[in-house]
Amino acid sequence: MTTVFRYLAMAGALAVALDSSAALAQTGLDSAKVPPVPTDIQVPAGNTLFLKGRAQGTQSYICLPATSGFDWKFVAPQATLFFDLKLGSIDFHQQIITHFLSPNPDEASTPRATWQGSIDTSAVWAKAVVISSDPAFVAPGAIPWLRLEAVGTERGPNGGDLLAHTTFVQRLNTAGGIAPVAGCSSVGNVGATALVPYTADYFFYKATKTQ
Repeated sequence: MTTVFRYLAMAGALAVALDSSAALAQTGLDSAKVPPVPTDIQVPAGNTLFLKGRAQGTQSYICLPATSGFDWKFVAPQATLFFDLKLGSIDFHQQIITHFLSPNPDEASTPRATWQGSIDTSAVWAKAVVISSDPAFVAPGAIPWLRLEAVGTERGPNGGDLLAHTTFVQRLNTAGGIAPVAGCSSVGNVGATALVPYTADYFFYKATKTQ
């Protein structure tokens, strides 16, 4: 029984800590460590890391006719981002962001990769500006590392701004997620879909404050 009450107390403390986007960002940043990256994946000067999330989800593909035969075409990501928090002897694996494809209101509803805060529902839409499959960094069989530039942001309905100031996003430390090697070789396969599991670390940046 003591363990149960202790767990509930810890959970309550976590809920209070995550009640503001500033607290969440600081918690996510405390555990963030950007790995070495290819030069072109680096975020330009004038931007500061403010949040990291570990993604678990899928990359979806559809089989379509191609220039020569048939091929899997990427459709969209679907993932949940977490951060890990240790309170005493209890480890929390807390959801912080949902990642998916959605229309960007700042680009006349152009479909873009989207990250939406799980607590304040603020959001950022971004497009990939650098794609790297450099084998010195990207693991075999893993989707590429990316640097993405924000092309739209939105506060939550109550003014939440966890992701509303995002300027760049990096997708690093990827595993899995590449298109299948089979199942898309004939007319009969057209329209087939594949949901390929993947993990990755996402790093979020905002403009550096000037004095």
